[in-house]
Amino acid sequence: MRLNNIELKGERVKLIPMSEEHASALYEAGKEEKVWDYMPRKVSNYKDMQALVKEALKDKENESSLPFVIVDLQTKQVVGSTRFTHIEMGHRHLEIGWTWLNPAVWGTRVNTECKYLLLKYCFEELKLVRVQLKADARNRRSLQAIERIGAKKEGVLRKERILPDGFIRDAVYYSIIQEEWDEISSQLKSYLSKIYT
Repeated sequence: MRLNNIELKGERVKLIPMSEEHASALYEAGKEEKVWDYMPRKVSNYKDMQALVKEALKDKENESSLPFVIVDLQTKQVVGSTRFTHIEMGHRHLEIGWTWLNPAVWGTRVNTECKYLLLKYCFEELKLVRVQLKADARNRRSLQAIERIGAKKEGVLRKERILPDGFIRDAVYYSIIQEEWDEISSQLKSYLSKIYT
């Protein structure tokens, strides 16, 4: 099974396949330095964003990644990006990662709805058996967001990656498996029904 271009739409967000034409809007969305504090790549200028987009699209060509642009349907603005990565369709699993958002939508329903749409597609359309997520062990905001969607903590991969500033991070790994999806889906739908922003 191949993972083809898809567009996913919720009440607040739309996820569309990334293209080179999105570099400018993504750069505007990611201008605040704190967006990149725990990311594997820093974006300090427009050329950095162009390089990030080109790298993501190269991974897409290699069928190891499917990058998305996140559009806020309230403002019609690009507010960030996320991807399917580490795609192993033969083993029916992948990772949701490289998620970053403009701080203006931190604490809103945007991230949770993105994850719901992606997970729903993974388990209900692709019939995957496992979806993995991970985050820098220092990034409490991301770790809490992953735990809030119901992912199970599996452990810490120590010294997993050297970041642009030279820091060698530990990564906390989480997963959701097929058997857990019905319950997690219900919880996410209930949670989203209570969030209005």
